[in-house]
Amino acid sequence: MTLREIVLDTETTGLEPAEGHRIVEVAAVELLDHLPTGRTFQSYLDPERDVPEEARRVHGLTREFLQGFPTFAEAAEEFLGFLGDSPLVIHNASFDLKFLNAELARIGRDPFPSSRVIDTLALAQRRFPGAPASLDALCRRFGVDASARTVHGALLDCQLLAEVYLHLLGGRQVELGLRPKASVVTAPPGLVTERTGRRPRPHAPSPEEEAAHAALLDKLADPIWRH
Repeated sequence: MTLREIVLDTETTGLEPAEGHRIVEVAAVELLDHLPTGRTFQSYLDPERDVPEEARRVHGLTREFLQGFPTFAEAAEEFLGFLGDSPLVIHNASFDLKFLNAELARIGRDPFPSSRVIDTLALAQRRFPGAPASLDALCRRFGVDASARTVHGALLDCQLLAEVYLHLLGGRQVELGLRPKASVVTAPPGLVTERTGRRPRPHAPSPEEEAAHAALLDKLADPIWRH
């Protein structure tokens, strides 16, 4: 059965929705069996308030830019439709979850339960105790190219987190068919030689082989094969 998950990220006007801060960007990336499908959702949102300077330094979004984009209430149906009922993969999930649930409460929708969320920060801290576990630090650890991340952007951060999440789960396994197939190389004419395959040997050793093995054991002190 195919597993569908959604990697999700938000950008906000501040740190606490209880202080009136709002979401200014939300994005999501669809995964099937932990791999991105190419389907994404991204929307800038009008927060219906100012954007403090400290927040602008993080994500680069200004009040002037955001005016004219939909509010969360206006984007909610399309956003929630994209999520469906899939598990949500979020880095430092408690932060995004409190903002998302505050926005959902404003429009009378049910909150996301914490049981629906996979927190990659917690995964990283369990796997690498005491090591830096920010998204940037994990990109460096796993060799994920984050050079385009000059400021925080929800969609880019989702795409980076999708790669990090796969590494946290154990990485791409050859036996699962996730590695690109190697190209077929044809040998130049004249370099191909015919080989005659050997007949498969019977499973049981021949009497001569058994005698040779016994003679070898006679030369060993207390061989384990005779216990």
